[in-house]
Amino acid sequence: TEAGVTEPQPNFSPCFGGPFLPRRPTEYAQMLAERMKKYRVNVWLLNTGWTGGPYGVGKRFDLKYTRAMVSAIQSGVLAREEFDEDPIFGLMIPRHVEGVPAGVLHPESTWSDAAAYEKKARELAAKFRANDEKFRMDDAVRAAGPRV
Repeated sequence: TEAGVTEPQPNFSPCFGGPFLPRRPTEYAQMLAERMKKYRVNVWLLNTGWTGGPYGVGKRFDLKYTRAMVSAIQSGVLAREEFDEDPIFGLMIPRHVEGVPAGVLHPESTWSDAAAYEKKARELAAKFRANDEKFRMDDAVRAAGPRV
């Protein structure tokens, strides 16, 4: 940890290995989007970090649930599930994953205070939007981001 940092701070990195990539991050995003479309690739975002409340209240996401989700992805089962759309981030959340409690799948249900969750989620979404201002993105990419 860094000296004086008492709780996690958001850190936005445009690309893994960014300092070593010669092109603008949006060019890599476009190349990824083209290949995803061409090869009909699903992309999955898993919460392997924090759940159940802000730092100091919540806890690390349980590894057994992460493993269950990865197994469902690899077997193709997850792609056949039904999904709900997160109203703030626009991400699609599965309604069921074998071996994972339903409440764990929806982050707001893991917090004891729904209003506190929504406040933190909106703050994070606003930070994503502010970070996006550094990049010239097309409208479709911008529209896929958080709704704040």
